[in-house]
Amino acid sequence: MNILVTGATGGIGGAICKELKSVGNVYATGRGMERLKRLDVSEYCACDIAEDTEPLIAFIKQNDIDVLINNAGEYICHNIEDIRYTDMDRLFKVNLISPVTLISAAIPNMKNNNWGRIINIGSISGVMGEAYASVYSSSKSGLIGLTKSLALELAQNNITVNVINPGWVDTKLGRESVEDSEFSEEEILSIVPQKRYVTPEEVAKLVRYLISDDARGITGQSINLCAGMTVGF
Repeated sequence: MNILVTGATGGIGGAICKELKSVGNVYATGRGMERLKRLDVSEYCACDIAEDTEPLIAFIKQNDIDVLINNAGEYICHNIEDIRYTDMDRLFKVNLISPVTLISAAIPNMKNNNWGRIINIGSISGVMGEAYASVYSSSKSGLIGLTKSLALELAQNNITVNVINPGWVDTKLGRESVEDSEFSEEEILSIVPQKRYVTPEEVAKLVRYLISDDARGITGQSINLCAGMTVGF
């Protein structure tokens, strides 16, 4: 198994790399060279997927990636009328366009092997919507549509495609999202049925299961890992 994790230097990405190193060759990509060097992975490719994916496309083909974890993501919280085009353009490139591009690069090898696993890391905001985060929510909603369509397209090639939608996760990005929102941490956790953040390790363990042969019948699914947020109040 040759596994590529994007956004590997973040909290969720780092946890996924650590969790999967016992099941295959883990390759990582992210923007921070020094942080990538500190990861215990087979090899890494430093790049900004919003600026240039060509080095990463070559890296995918060179290392015969057959498990792709599209984890990289960015967040914007703003009134819709105040969002700058450059910020919006970057967010969609990171959250939606780059996953499409990287999947396209990885698919030929997966089809050749008649086996592959694609996991997209979405967000509960792509399921429920989030006020003042419409651009972010729409990009993550797009991942859900992408996942369902590709699952149908690739089912006969023994390639599964699923999306995990975390709720509020205890990571740097998650904490910054709380700070950027109009609500306090106490208010946010008050509407989470389990009254807690999801941990990066929970996401990583679900990824591990979904790429295993035990989960070969699970494809096209949008799985909410949100401590009960989507159940109701």
